[in-house]
Amino acid sequence: MRKLALTAAASSLALALAACGSSDDASEDTEVATVEEPAEEAMEDVTEEPVEDVEVAEEAERPVSRTVQAEAEEAADEGQAAVDDIMAIVNEAESGSDDEDTVEPM
Repeated sequence: MRKLALTAAASSLALALAACGSSDDASEDTEVATVEEPAEEAMEDVTEEPVEDVEVAEEAERPVSRTVQAEAEEAADEGQAAVDDIMAIVNEAESGSDDEDTVEPM
C-alpha cells in the first residue's frame, strides 16, 4: 500500500514539474485581478444603510422546544458513538491487527 502511495505521489510530482517547464517569462502573463474595484463601483450609488430583518431576529430569539433540544442531544450522542466506533476501527487497523472477524459492517 505504501509503495502504491509513494509511486502515485512521485508520478504526480513529476507531472507537476513537467507542466511548469518551458516558461520564458511568467511575469508577462500574470495579470492582477481584483474583485474589490467592481464591488466598490457597484456600491457607489447606494446611500441607504442595511436594515435588520425583524422576522429573522424574532425567530432567533424564540426558545428551542424541549423535544427539539432532546432530539438534537440524542443525535449528537449517536454521532459521537459513531465517531468512537470509527476511531476504534482505525486504531485497530493501525496497530497491525489482521483479524477481520472483529470489524463489524456499518
